Amino acid sequence: MAPRILLARHGQTEWSLSGKHTGRTDVPLLEEGRRGAKLLGERLHRAPYEGLPAAEVRTSPLARARETCELAGFGDRARAWDALLEWDYGAYEGMTPADIQAVRPGWLIWRDGVPEGETLTEITARADEVVAWARSADRDVLVFAHGHILRSIGARWLGLPIDFAARIRLNPTSLSVLGWAYGEPAIESWNDLGHLAQDGSAQSLLPRDACRS
Repeated sequence: MAPRILLARHGQTEWSLSGKHTGRTDVPLLEEGRRGAKLLGERLHRAPYEGLPAAEVRTSPLARARETCELAGFGDRARAWDALLEWDYGAYEGMTPADIQAVRPGWLIWRDGVPEGETLTEITARADEVVAWARSADRDVLVFAHGHILRSIGARWLGLPIDFAARIRLNPTSLSVLGWAYGEPAIESWNDLGHLAQDGSAQSLLPRDACRS
């Protein structure tokens, strides 16, 4: 079977909750983020994943991703990898989209990039490095990382330009699977929050639109 890559976004933080661009700032998980990480781990240890016993696991070295990985039960197997770091937002670090629009109307990160930070070419190259690693494996791989780098990996897995990532939203504590269909790279599932929806006490962790059926 061709290898797949499972993408786990870190749990909720104060900055992700408020919409701030969180690149290299090492913001910790909120309590709800820790709870969501545990629920994600419970899901990954049930069928059909059964703990992914053969999978290689890697994580961003930033605390919010590492802690999500540990709380999900994969900390002892995970290797930290700089390729999974979040986008370096440069001058826009800590700003919300509204803050940025106020000084740069019409701005879109996937088209316009960020000043004093990582370029579109550089984030593309990192995403391509992760895709090449995943495809070279002889088994599924699991990564814990951040919203924009994971969206970039999704776009590049499909062989599409980085700006396609603008169209594939990703919530905290989500699970996505990139695989194959008819011999071509495909999205098997994306932004799956089912592990939160199945736990009545975790309804508060779901974004509003994810609660709609």
